Amino acid sequence: MEEAKAAMSERAEVRSEEMQKTQADPETAERFIAEKRIGERIRRLRLKKSMGLVELGKHTGLSASFLSQLETGRVVPTLRNLARIAMVFSKDLSYFFETEPTAMFRVHRHKDRVRLPQTGVEPPTYTFESLAYMVPDRHMDPYFAEFMPQAGSFEPKAHVHQGFEFLYVLDGELQLRHGEHNCTLETGDAVYFDAGTPHSYLCVSKKPAEAIIVTMHQPLPAQPLRTPAGAQKPGAGVAARANGGDERSERAIKEF
Repeated sequence: MEEAKAAMSERAEVRSEEMQKTQADPETAERFIAEKRIGERIRRLRLKKSMGLVELGKHTGLSASFLSQLETGRVVPTLRNLARIAMVFSKDLSYFFETEPTAMFRVHRHKDRVRLPQTGVEPPTYTFESLAYMVPDRHMDPYFAEFMPQAGSFEPKAHVHQGFEFLYVLDGELQLRHGEHNCTLETGDAVYFDAGTPHSYLCVSKKPAEAIIVTMHQPLPAQPLRTPAGAQKPGAGVAARANGGDERSERAIKEF
């Protein structure tokens, strides 16, 4: 009999512990709310709209002092109050509880970069290094390029690709041909142009010219494109894959 009572008592204690595990204690709830940083999200929304606490209070019916405490995490909003704030900024309630995306931050060390030569020309007239080959789904492709001096009347090979291109000369002199334009860029000069027009580079200084080149891949409106004889077709270029790069990186390198 005593053994039966002991067993029943043990089962009751186990059920009690299980019930406690399923109940959200106040400390856990507070920690959950703090992790969502609701006050910080409200403040970011307000500042993005250049809105003061008093103005937000007029729209929500909440006092400026309450909103200030809310943004600093000293008070916890009710769903009703949070809904009022959400409507002012055209947000759903779920916005305040969704996991915030991690901001992109990627360092590329000089020692980890791979130098690749221009393709289709022997010997190559320039080499380049991708400065963002480890960044997935990037919106631009930055490169460090070094252009070799050429002797005689050398004719550089033109190429085209979608989007736009930015070039900044770090050292030396570089001749840029872009369609009907022909200009010489010196140290410190920069140029931004439509990459859908045939363009080429030629080092015209006695020493190698160095530049930072950024290609951006916004598609251009459909239009007929005239490609002069000897110019590369769109997408032609370096066919090598940068170290550690992905399919996007390889495609970008081909366009450069």
